[in-house]
Amino acid sequence: MPVRLLNDLTRQEEELVPQEPGRVTFYNCGPTVYNLFHIGNARTFLVFDALRRYLRYRGYTVTYVQNFTDVDDKIIRRAAELGVPERELADQMIQEYFRDADALGIERADFHPRVTDHIPEIVEHIAALVEKGYAYEIPGDGVYYRVTRKPDYGKLSHRSLDELQAGARVEVDPRKEHPMDFALWKAQKEGEIAWDSPWGKGRPGWHIECSVMARHYLGDTLDIHSGGEDLIFPHHENEIAQSEPVTGKPFARIWLHTAFLNIGGEKMSKSRGNFFWVRDVLRQYDGEAVRFFLLSAHYRNPLDWRDDLVEAARAGLERLYNAARALRHLAQAASREELTDAERTLLADLRRHRDRFVEALDADFNTAVAQAVLFDLARDTNTRVQPGASRALARGALDLLLELGGVLGLFGRFRQEAAEDGGLDAEIERLIALRQEARKARNFAEADRIRDELRARGILLEDTPAGVRWRRA
Repeated sequence: MPVRLLNDLTRQEEELVPQEPGRVTFYNCGPTVYNLFHIGNARTFLVFDALRRYLRYRGYTVTYVQNFTDVDDKIIRRAAELGVPERELADQMIQEYFRDADALGIERADFHPRVTDHIPEIVEHIAALVEKGYAYEIPGDGVYYRVTRKPDYGKLSHRSLDELQAGARVEVDPRKEHPMDFALWKAQKEGEIAWDSPWGKGRPGWHIECSVMARHYLGDTLDIHSGGEDLIFPHHENEIAQSEPVTGKPFARIWLHTAFLNIGGEKMSKSRGNFFWVRDVLRQYDGEAVRFFLLSAHYRNPLDWRDDLVEAARAGLERLYNAARALRHLAQAASREELTDAERTLLADLRRHRDRFVEALDADFNTAVAQAVLFDLARDTNTRVQPGASRALARGALDLLLELGGVLGLFGRFRQEAAEDGGLDAEIERLIALRQEARKARNFAEADRIRDELRARGILLEDTPAGVRWRRA
């Protein structure tokens, strides 16, 4: 079955058919780096990181770009408050972004372009718009896009120009031809960072950067463009408007947007003050648990940030970890290697969960259903892969669980545990065997001593009907 995505441009679920067979070009709008990013921003970055992983899993080569806006009004104000150059502030905040993104398991993009590294291309693009009659200069103020020049302006928002104007409640500026005309180039104000241009010193407006950088790295038309739903208008609408007149081609074929992360039913945002920095959240919760929570709802559905819901997600993730640890223990304890006919049938039955998992993610990337499949698989392995199973069965079931979880960016901690434990396995198993001998000899003091020694090393023992299981604390 093909991957299908609900395209916000057409409001139809469409099959993903890349322009170049097997290769997907994918642009996601990144952060404005004047401060840390909050957990609401994280949902967007994380969801499309997961979609990128899934497309790779489905066999596509994905070229993924996520930009950094490193010059705008907020950065200029923040840098002035701190008394540092804008570039220094941006450099610092980009490193802080990577620190928090890494903790959430968000992989680096193939390219992370910065606005200030593409100024000549931006100037060239604006000049082309001016030449074609899509933009005009207001001397001493900058260059503005002429929205009335593009008849289909509003096609992503699915609203007319009058409706957009009424919703935006823009202030009337008599110098502009139309109240909705937006800045492509802003003339320099005293003390601001600026670059040379045909219209005097200044800097880019917000929207133009993504048009230019997306084209630079991915070509005239993108397969997928994504971001938060608050970017549909004006940012993404304006990207379309300023890109298509220059290239004569559609800017992006499929548009995807995440719904808001809410607090108490209200959108989380810095302007409202009802937000949590990712940095603060990570002091309370493991990054993978936060990731699991943010993927627990379909990306188009609002999600409410509540401690009880995050805690429930953490507990659910731990159940998946326990299933993986149990399978690993069974594989380690197995006395035989090869599958029996019954085990071969069982493993084939377990692998049917893969079909359900793929079906869920093929249907507009429904991570909520995909997580439910992981729980079903974990439950099946707990009840059907019994002590005495062959190593091939236990290992096959474990590999399947890790494979599917890995598509969503899960089980990083388990893989790290396994790598760290690899060199200790023989020693731990030796001590567990000595403890078992001590218990059979009713030498409980020695058994307790060995248990305490292992605990001091960070190894916890669990006595079960299937034998002794161990895991890292």
